[in-house]
Amino acid sequence: MRIMGLDYGSKTVGVAISDALCLTAQGIETIERKEENKLRRTCARIEELVREYGVGRIVLGFPKHMNNDVGERALKSLEFQEMLKRRTGLEVVMWDERLTTVAATQVLVESGVRREKRKKYVDKIAAVFILQGYLDSVGMAGN
Repeated sequence: MRIMGLDYGSKTVGVAISDALCLTAQGIETIERKEENKLRRTCARIEELVREYGVGRIVLGFPKHMNNDVGERALKSLEFQEMLKRRTGLEVVMWDERLTTVAATQVLVESGVRREKRKKYVDKIAAVFILQGYLDSVGMAGN
């Protein structure tokens, strides 16, 4: 069983998938949409990837504020979590994603990716950081 990591944004969803042993996360793609609330195609693509990779669990980034408050973006993520549960029938774990986009952007800067190209990759890399944090956490716990 592989695990999928998602970085859910207002117009994009970064997608990462674990290896078969659930030790490492790899970025797969960034799903784009024109409008924030138009999620039908986004969910359909996620369902395709779940089947293609044999995903048994989804880890969804939970964008809390730095002071641990739950704001509007986090509430939208909770709604998306419920939608994913209904559509896929899988467990959807919320995972603290604070600073993952900052870290992803820093990786791209250090790798020499030009500013105009970074947006294309940042969400997928953030999804990798979300999923890898989860994998490291459950691996250390012996699960």
